[in-house]
Amino acid sequence: MFTAAALGILVAMAFALARACLGPTLYDRILAVNMFGTKTVLMIAVLGFLMGRPEFLDIALVYALINFIGTVAVLKYFKYTDLGIGPSSSGDGASRGNGDPE
Repeated sequence: MFTAAALGILVAMAFALARACLGPTLYDRILAVNMFGTKTVLMIAVLGFLMGRPEFLDIALVYALINFIGTVAVLKYFKYTDLGIGPSSSGDGASRGNGDPE
């Protein structure tokens, strides 16, 4: 049963890889890469169960966190073209943070 699940995940990964290469927009490609990472997490978990290695679940969780943070960072980079600024930033790079109004 888990072998069939692993094969199904491999097919879904192939489709995600095809969408990442052929996606019409940048956001389709980013979504496909994120989906590929999610399928990789599932594959690590299934292979860990098949091989009797429960510590693979820890590796899968770490990979899922890295996948999420990487996707958010890439999206922020393409929106702002810099990872250091945010939507509420004044653009001068200085953060007041002392609570005093101007």
